[in-house]
This record gives sequence, structure tokens and C-alpha cells, in this order.
Amino acid sequence: MSGDIDIGPDGLGRCSWAASTAELREYHDSEWGLPVTDDNGLFERICLEAFQCGLSWLTVLRKREAFQQSFAGFEIAAVAKFDDADIARLLAEPGIVRNRAKIVASIENARRSQEVIAELGSLAELIWPYTPEATAGPDSYAEIATVTPESRALAQELKRRGFRFLGPTTVCALMQACGLINAHLAGCHARERVDAAREDALSRLT
Repeated sequence: MSGDIDIGPDGLGRCSWAASTAELREYHDSEWGLPVTDDNGLFERICLEAFQCGLSWLTVLRKREAFQQSFAGFEIAAVAKFDDADIARLLAEPGIVRNRAKIVASIENARRSQEVIAELGSLAELIWPYTPEATAGPDSYAEIATVTPESRALAQELKRRGFRFLGPTTVCALMQACGLINAHLAGCHARERVDAAREDALSRLT
């Protein structure tokens, strides 16, 4: 078995990045890679992945509750109405990442999300068509691409529509987090469950 798989005290194999803390293990086991198709759920992941740029995911994960409280539960309609007073409020909030450019980008991305929903009916109708073909589980992290043709294409489309802080690498991470790409390693107990959930989501969306 790959050295990138950790066998936990429960006897289950996991991607080793999830073994260092309880927060990462819980996120890995219960959320990462499982399909996200609802508008506010996708918007939350868009925001958090953008805030994560240049930081560790654990840092963002530990601030997630504060992010949710500060950004109105990531309700798109609410965040789209944020104004200069809200920007000042967020810049003064110690529980989140206080980066003005990323805060402004999140508000703008809410407004662009509204435009997508008005045009296509949902964010999923924009994002999920970029799902790549399923592949066998990678044996190590070295086999997992950080940029794919699909993430490049989706990033380009998001940029065309005015979304910010969503380059190909960030979009690839978004696609992994939301279930478009199953990046769980072969030998990880979650991989098969994520594969099945992904196929179910695709069947419902087509």
C-alpha cells in the first residue's frame, strides 16, 4: 500500500494528509469529495477555496464557522448585497482571513453567481458539465494533478463571467472538494463511496 495512505486507529486507510488532526480527519471522512450541487453549498466552496490561496486548508477549516457567521451562512442573495460597511466589518473580524481583495472577490462572486443562476438555473449547471471522466484511484499524491484540462477550461469560463480568485489550480481544488474529481487515493476507505456518490450526482444533473 502507498506510503501516502495512513491506517488509523480504527483500522481504516485514509489519505495521509487527513491523519494529522481530528478536524482534517472529520472533513476527509464526511465531506471532502462528496458531491456538492446546491447553489449556496457551491458558493461556500468557491469562497473558501479562494480564501485558502497561499494558506493551509487547515487554517481555513478552523475558521470555517467564523466565515459562515460573517458571510451570512454563504447565502448568495445576502452576500451579493454586502456593501462598504460590510467590507469594513469583515476586515475587523478576527475569526476570518482578513484579506480585502479576497473579501471583495467573495462579494463580487456572489453577484456573478446570481447572474449564472438567472441564466442557467443553478451554479451546478455551470460547474458540473466540466466533470472529467472517472479514473482509477491514484496510488500516490504524485499522481494527482493540481491542474487539469477541465479545471483550466472551467477557470477560463468563470473568469469570462467575471468571477475572481479562481485560477486553474484553485478551481482544480474546488472540483476535488465538490466531487467532480475523486482525488481520494487507492486504498482510502472513502474512495469507493465518493465514486458512487459522484455517479449518482451526475445521473441527477443530466
